[in-house]
Amino acid sequence: MFGLDPSYPAKKSLRIFKENKITNIVELGAGLGRDTIYFAKNNINVNALDYSSAAINIINKKKDDLKLINVKSSVYDIRKKLPFSDSSIDACFSHMLYCMALTKLELININKEICRILKPSGLNIYTVRNETDGDYQKGIHVAEDMYESDGFIVHFFDKDKVKSLLDGYSNILIEKFEEGNFPRKLYFVLNKKLSN
Repeated sequence: MFGLDPSYPAKKSLRIFKENKITNIVELGAGLGRDTIYFAKNNINVNALDYSSAAINIINKKKDDLKLINVKSSVYDIRKKLPFSDSSIDACFSHMLYCMALTKLELININKEICRILKPSGLNIYTVRNETDGDYQKGIHVAEDMYESDGFIVHFFDKDKVKSLLDGYSNILIEKFEEGNFPRKLYFVLNKKLSN
């Protein structure tokens, strides 16, 4: 979501990164950079991608103000081939990216691209709003499990949909958590790339 403090998923992910000696991550859908900056302050090299040039400009200002040299940021449409070499990244992190207005096919392709760039046994951590969220099946039904409310489309997930995105991965964890005042109800998903 939004705010200045790091998200719960970022705090949990940092512990996982430290336990696994991960220092090189890609953050997909970095938004205004609250998690990007948190990771960078904790000695993680972050390559932050976001569709919004305004968001990337904010991240750039934050990293410059804090003199963080371990953040790279780019405006990028994650529906395209990711700009990284095969098997070059330790982990990917995305908070709420998967529940944007992305079709199942687009999610499958994004997952394949993440799998391509991850090193063997690399981690893909993402969060999604789930089927117990108060906004689920509210508003205008757009397609699949996507609903529009106040001009914003959200793609909701149940555990079966999470498990349907496991091609090339083994699932380590699916954990429920809540965020915000509403509160929004989400899954924290931790997948590991299968070793070749």
